[in-house]
Amino acid sequence: MSSYRYMRLFVIFDLPRYTSNQQKQANAFRKKLVDEGFLMLQESVYCKLALNDSVMQAIKQRVREIKPSEGDVMMFGVTEKQFEDIEFLLNPSVSNVLDNTDRLVIL
Repeated sequence: MSSYRYMRLFVIFDLPRYTSNQQKQANAFRKKLVDEGFLMLQESVYCKLALNDSVMQAIKQRVREIKPSEGDVMMFGVTEKQFEDIEFLLNPSVSNVLDNTDRLVIL
């Protein structure tokens, strides 16, 4: 097994937004995820590419550090191959999704 096995880290969350303080915390968390390089797949579902499992563990630790005090945050990783196998069932009017291996960006 290669040490350079690309992984995708998913962060899924359900944060309360009942008070103005909770809304600020939820918005700040989303902004911090984007600042960390995450892409929004859909509301409350973000994803980031990691070079390998060690890098993914470091990213997970960073997410733990920025998590709001309230709400639920779940994280899980998949291999790039598993990510490629995601089947998108989208509204026909949506046409800007690449549903192939061209989604892999190597930096």
